[in-house]
Amino acid sequence: PVLSVLGGGATPFWLGEALRHPALRAGLGNALLIATIVTTLCFAIALPLAWIAWRYRFTGRGLAEGLLLAPLILPPFVGALGVFQLLGAYGVVNSVGAALGLWAAGAGPDWLGDHRLAAVCVVEALGLYPILYLTLAASFGRMDPSLLEAAHAVGASRATVFRRVVVPLLKPGLLAGGSLVFVWSFTELGTPLLLGFERVTPVQVFNGLADIHNNQLPLALAVIMLACAALCYGVARLLAGRPADALAAKGQVAHSATRLRGWRAALAWTPFALTVLFAAAPHLTVVTLSIARDWHGGALPHAVTTQYYRDALSHPDVVPSIVNSLIYSCAATIVALALGLAVAWVVARWRPPGSRALDALAMVPLAVPGLVMAFGFLTIGYAVGRFAPTLRPYIDPTQNPTLLLVIAYAVRRLPHALRAVHAGLAMAPPVLEEAAAACGATAITRLRRITLPLIAGSLAAGGIMTFSASMLEVSDSLIIAQQRAYWPITKVIYDLVAVIGPGPAIACAFATWAMLFLAASLAAAAVFLGRNPSTLLRD
Repeated sequence: PVLSVLGGGATPFWLGEALRHPALRAGLGNALLIATIVTTLCFAIALPLAWIAWRYRFTGRGLAEGLLLAPLILPPFVGALGVFQLLGAYGVVNSVGAALGLWAAGAGPDWLGDHRLAAVCVVEALGLYPILYLTLAASFGRMDPSLLEAAHAVGASRATVFRRVVVPLLKPGLLAGGSLVFVWSFTELGTPLLLGFERVTPVQVFNGLADIHNNQLPLALAVIMLACAALCYGVARLLAGRPADALAAKGQVAHSATRLRGWRAALAWTPFALTVLFAAAPHLTVVTLSIARDWHGGALPHAVTTQYYRDALSHPDVVPSIVNSLIYSCAATIVALALGLAVAWVVARWRPPGSRALDALAMVPLAVPGLVMAFGFLTIGYAVGRFAPTLRPYIDPTQNPTLLLVIAYAVRRLPHALRAVHAGLAMAPPVLEEAAAACGATAITRLRRITLPLIAGSLAAGGIMTFSASMLEVSDSLIIAQQRAYWPITKVIYDLVAVIGPGPAIACAFATWAMLFLAASLAAAAVFLGRNPSTLLRD
């Protein structure tokens, strides 16, 4: 898909047109500005919390960390639905401000008019900070505490130790997590699209779909986005230094954290609780909107109803979209697990030359912008349908996007399946397979009778994570699914938001079901895996 985007939009003419167009140039500037602000906000949120979690032990610390990762199951796309009720002219924030006497009723700030870009940045930051938190927590966990003790022994203050010792040791994790957040926010489509901020590159690319056969500007913009992402990763790798520099942070001595009790433990809990509250506020608003009969000019709805849930079930697009998403996600899960098992087996068991490169290649979908991947699959579908007319009914997204969506979902979620299966193989002793081989068992028999039963929990966890994430995939769903009969869940939610009247409330009811389903799926994955599945990507 990346090569197809490069081939379709990398011509000098279209690249020049994209860079010369004032609106497109402004959109690129806004995308870079959003990415910079979101990354800065994520650093401000994640770094202190990761430091507290590593430095101190207090009652409920595990629960606090688990709640902190909740945005991983609450996509910003869904949370954006609740932002209008929170920040609208008569929304919750302005109503509370009026009640406190900060401004007159109806005369509060126009958050989504004058400050729409800021709203996009805040919503994305509250959804993406867990990515940076995970990389920082892993970096803190590998830090050699003897280096800190040596710095304290020579009289360095805590601030000096943090600035001169801790931050340099964290540099690889800071740059890795920061680059992921930067690229993700730079290419995020769902949040600015739902918040109505259209002067940004991802939305401009999406809006250019209607005329893509005659206008290659969307593909040129996708190439520019890919180049910016590659530049970001390249700069991060350059600044991180040589691998040997990073290895200095990997100690062998266990870290002894300070135990907190009483009011000190409560004080340590406070930043975690506040972060979770702010991060969950848009999604809690979505849930409340789904049962609100009348919510205008107050902090809480004036009446509640379950009518919107019934309306969602009777809507002509909702049930078919659920069926479509189930088909796409189940098929993608099977494909991703098969590929993940094959790659993990090569990396963890066979280990031929180049196995590490194969492992890194399988993780590439985590780094390539989802919007670029979606456009790549779209151009592949068009090209195959044009040069092989007999395949057009099966590959052309304007006729039937099923095959493209299954492949796109599987490729996008391959890293999740791979890491889950790899974790299972790492814990399964190879000596059992070697003993079976010594007894004459074939490779297929060893895989079926020994390996698969040993890693069944990891396979189940990887499958559940792949399936649940595919059910709420945004970029691929919005771009590839063009025929209404094949729309998945996220495409229908986006369409319902634009329906005048009860449409947004029905969308919130539908989104609430989706959030509950995703939460239940990840809880099941945690049971099968025996650990928080969101921590798999630390490995």
